Amino acid sequence: MTCYIAGHGNLLVSFSGGETSGYMSRLLKENSQNNLIFVFANTGQENEKTLEFVNNCDKAFNLGVVWVEADVKENGVGTKYKIVSFETASRDGKPFEDVVRKYGVSNKAYPHCTRELKLAPIHSYMKSLGVEYKTAIGIRADEYRRCGKDPKIVYPLADNWITTKQMVKDFWKQQPFKLGLKDYQGNCRWCWKKSFKKLFKLIDDDPAMFDFPARLEKEYGKVRCPEGRRVFFRQNNSTEDLFKMKQEQIIPISLFDLDSGCSESCEMHEAI
Repeated sequence: MTCYIAGHGNLLVSFSGGETSGYMSRLLKENSQNNLIFVFANTGQENEKTLEFVNNCDKAFNLGVVWVEADVKENGVGTKYKIVSFETASRDGKPFEDVVRKYGVSNKAYPHCTRELKLAPIHSYMKSLGVEYKTAIGIRADEYRRCGKDPKIVYPLADNWITTKQMVKDFWKQQPFKLGLKDYQGNCRWCWKKSFKKLFKLIDDDPAMFDFPARLEKEYGKVRCPEGRRVFFRQNNSTEDLFKMKQEQIIPISLFDLDSGCSESCEMHEAI
């Protein structure tokens, strides 16, 4: 079952914080001949259960996960990284707010949150190591359509170990700890990629979690948008609009189950 990703000995394992990613990390740790570097990027808006899960996997599987957060620079300098830990990782959204303060509110038309909160700090950290590497992403064989074509990104669960969602679920049923999130929750607490149906369930669970995006829309909505105001959610809806739609039940049923790729987390498909 030994796995070796051809090309470079160094393999960056992008640990998203989801169950599939955790499963892949454990498989690689036990079977890969590559030099593995496990990295988790915290946005400050992850569910606490996600942070606990990363920490539990790190300890149980002896991964040596490096925790990074975006270190946003001004004056034309790109986003760098800073090292944190489970204990010191932001829970108040500071990395997310720093990105929005500079680049504006993110949404479907301006999806820079993944670029600046995940891609940039992770690759900045890897650049500091001064090594060549490929990146392993936890996309399964039963979702192969999500795989990209970048030769520097590999998909062990789709190409090396033919893995399905049921296999991942069966594995975690046997473990002493689990992620513990419901399907509609995901790692990001209120991700704008979620369907209205999922967002409405989140409002039912904890309406206060939307105080954060509502504040960012008010404070930074005009950043890089002088002619108008950016908002987070699909079809140019603000957080306030979201609550009104839920209360008035005016969303067409045909839109309820449409997602924009939000499952476990944002994945590192884009190139830096």
